[in-house]
Amino acid sequence: MVERVLATEEALALIEQLKEKHGPVMFHQSGGCCDGSSPMCYPDGDLIIGDQDVLLGEIGGAKFYMHKNQFEYWKHTQLIIDVVDGRGGMFSLEGVLGKRFLTRSRAFSNEEMWNSN
Repeated sequence: MVERVLATEEALALIEQLKEKHGPVMFHQSGGCCDGSSPMCYPDGDLIIGDQDVLLGEIGGAKFYMHKNQFEYWKHTQLIIDVVDGRGGMFSLEGVLGKRFLTRSRAFSNEEMWNSN
């Protein structure tokens, strides 16, 4: 089974750091303008997940959701969550650390499309 969302070692280390400080965390990528186009990290449960959100998987023990409209654009890709220096979304937990999560991607092969969760 091919995972829909993965994280780099740097992202996993940052997730662990955030979990140590804030407890369990979650991710959401809405696809809206500005901050919504970046993966946002929240304390688990701080963002209400609705019927319009798709659970893509987990990274570092944190659930990763995407709005279904955005998922339609990304359903043919594997998301790779990475970390870069700089300020990200103002509500995302990593922002105060001078880091931000970033979504990279790669297209699934035809075989992977049929074997992705």
